[in-house]
Amino acid sequence: MGIIHIVMFEFKEEATEAEIADTCNRMLELKDQCLHPTSKTPYVKSGIGGKQNSPEGKTGGMTHIFVVEFANEEDRTYYLEKDPVHLGFVKSIGGVVKNAQVVDFTPGAF
Repeated sequence: MGIIHIVMFEFKEEATEAEIADTCNRMLELKDQCLHPTSKTPYVKSGIGGKQNSPEGKTGGMTHIFVVEFANEEDRTYYLEKDPVHLGFVKSIGGVVKNAQVVDFTPGAF
């Protein structure tokens, strides 16, 4: 069973629409740009995202949501701790992202 990785961003008030769009597009591009260290092929199973549109009023300030899927724990660990493309992306967004929240789960595991 895969691992679902959910990332939520709240952007700084001074972030421009162009900066927000660039950050979101680069987040989505990670799916194809992050390469497995051995096979040198993309290892992120899927990646989707968009602007939150819940009418419930419980977003906690998060405005943009991304859902990434990994095949296994090994791939997630590499992504979080060693993947130079992902780590470079994380380092690059500090100027526009005010807050980020991340939660992961394995479907059906309670």
